[in-house]
Amino acid sequence: MERDTHVVAVCGSRRDASRTRVALRAALNVADAAGATTELVDLREYDLPPLDPDAPTPADVESLSDTVAAADAVVLGTPNYHGSYAGHLKNALDHLGRDEFGGKLVGLLEVAGGSYPKPALAHLRAVCRTLNAWTHPLEVGIPNASSTVGTDGIRDDAVRDRVRELGREMAEYAGVEEYPELAARRSDRPGPVAGAPGE
Repeated sequence: MERDTHVVAVCGSRRDASRTRVALRAALNVADAAGATTELVDLREYDLPPLDPDAPTPADVESLSDTVAAADAVVLGTPNYHGSYAGHLKNALDHLGRDEFGGKLVGLLEVAGGSYPKPALAHLRAVCRTLNAWTHPLEVGIPNASSTVGTDGIRDDAVRDRVRELGREMAEYAGVEEYPELAARRSDRPGPVAGAPGE
């Protein structure tokens, strides 16, 4: 892959020792190895007030908007808080919209302290659908985070493989809205043509 594909991961955790951040970095490392440029958006570094549609747009909101809009694919990562995704990520998404996400491939990753990490993924998928984004069929729910993810990386082999697969496919399928054109270009290359996400 030529390095003209840019993958951005948005971390919805504010914790210093964030397992969500560790998992997102693992996905981005694989996307980078697959030929994409990558960027981790750490929302701790942005001053994002609660959305007030009547207030002037803060500078950090403009910066976040520009970063997400420039991405070819976005991974949204969140801890599980009370069966849904983090309020800090919700507020960031409130400041963004279809201009940033419309037609874009979005991957979803959730980190849970318990054994059932799925609800936040469903909630984020509904948000992405409203924003006219293409959510990747492969989503990653990481259970039992205290034992599954450490500061040194992902300790569970099956979870690590799934995170890596997400990172690789975010690089591979970025630009999914133009997939027929991408597939045609790939057919000119030697070797088999990869199928679309979910095939």
